[in-house]
Amino acid sequence: MTKPVMHGSSRPSGKTRASQGTAVNGTSAPGGAPLRLFVFARHAESAANAGHVLNTAPSRPVALTERGRAQARAFGAQLANLPIDLAVCSRLLRTQETVSIALGGRPVPVVIEPGFDEIRVGDFDGEPIQAYWDWLGQHTDRDRLPHGESLDDALRRYAGALRWLLARPGAVILVVTHDLALHHIAVAAAPSGPPGPGTDFANAVPYLFDEHAVQRAAAGLAAPEINGANGAGRSRSGAAKA
Repeated sequence: MTKPVMHGSSRPSGKTRASQGTAVNGTSAPGGAPLRLFVFARHAESAANAGHVLNTAPSRPVALTERGRAQARAFGAQLANLPIDLAVCSRLLRTQETVSIALGGRPVPVVIEPGFDEIRVGDFDGEPIQAYWDWLGQHTDRDRLPHGESLDDALRRYAGALRWLLARPGAVILVVTHDLALHHIAVAAAPSGPPGPGTDFANAVPYLFDEHAVQRAAAGLAAPEINGANGAGRSRSGAAKA
């Protein structure tokens, strides 16, 4: 079983109370403030992932593969001992199916937040992902995709979604989103430098963030051109992966 990765904590990865399955309700962060834990994950494998095509439009639902459903069940096993107060997903079906399978009928409220949607690729939706990468190599982060949005637009949207998330009550919040969002959130949240350029975020693997890390990410993504949060947009590890 893959160990969760903790962002924003001084404890070694995989050795936090949360990753050991101990309830975080009632525990305190340094200074006595209640500890809040945000569990982020990329959705499980979808048919678009397997086919290497783009799917960013909610009006074109693409389901999980059988492998993806198995990944979501394994993800749920990792979360089984966490007292999750709220689950959040995007409008894309693959995130909703991942949440539903992972929670396995647990009485956890689920909220769909469009701010965590994949980057809107417009005319490239349904096309091979290579076409998007080719376009990306010839444009800047400020350039909008045809009938879509720019990378900078998407990052500012993620910043707004994180601010919304921070305002929600709950000690433990699960967020299932997309590779692009998770990559850039991790880059902006990192207190001592971003992940390496080859960092990849596997499907349905938990990444743990404390409240300070989410606050850093929201601040960094709000002005990506100033804070450098869009720097990963030039690599495939920080590009849309359906």
